[in-house]
Amino acid sequence: MIRPRLGWSLPRVFAHRCGGALAPENTLAGLRIAARLGVRAVEFDVMLSADGSPWLIHDETLERTSNGVGAVCETRDACLRALDAGAYRHAAFTGEPLPSLEAAARLCRQLRLMVNVEIKPAAGFEATTGAVVARCVRELWAGVELPLLSSFSEVALAAAREAAPELPLGSLFERPPADWLARVNRVAALSLHCAAASLDDEVLRSARANGIPVLCYTVNEPQAAAALFARGVMAVFSDRFDCVGEN
Repeated sequence: MIRPRLGWSLPRVFAHRCGGALAPENTLAGLRIAARLGVRAVEFDVMLSADGSPWLIHDETLERTSNGVGAVCETRDACLRALDAGAYRHAAFTGEPLPSLEAAARLCRQLRLMVNVEIKPAAGFEATTGAVVARCVRELWAGVELPLLSSFSEVALAAAREAAPELPLGSLFERPPADWLARVNRVAALSLHCAAASLDDEVLRSARANGIPVLCYTVNEPQAAAALFARGVMAVFSDRFDCVGEN
């Protein structure tokens, strides 16, 4: 299976969950702050509502990052639309909405931000989420450079590949398993993503030999980022992208 390529060169730094530590996670405010600080690329999480619509949120439940209660997959779009996703972070962000994927895509295109969309399926919704997110991404970014889609769920990635074969995918692990290369190849993923602390040199050597870029999360210190780049890591996800830099 041919691996689709990115239409853009990988940047050194992706703003983790839209705005890192400087904004409520997975919000439009985060995207604006990242762009204002000169960040070229952002990462955010996408999960489906009870109506099957894609929304930016990391957890399966609403409590941690909004004033909502309950499971995202059991909450209708109208309820999600009314939530405050900013006040938990700081009073200055009160009234910040929980964004739909459509709203985030529109703003990313306006701000010319490159994007890594992490497919975050609720338990039992892996295939559905992968397919829906892939189809929406293909439509929302039609005519411009497509985002990179990643996920911890191989089922979600396989469904995304089936739904939109042209999209570049990233296989995401905390620690790459012994069979990581076979799993990457099964979905024809472009890239390997993993926790920075779990990356060993043998994985890096194998990835380099197979032409697979390695991206690491979550890297918040300049020295740690520089060490990873020196080892051959292509990009990092950071909450502190303002101090990691892109050199």
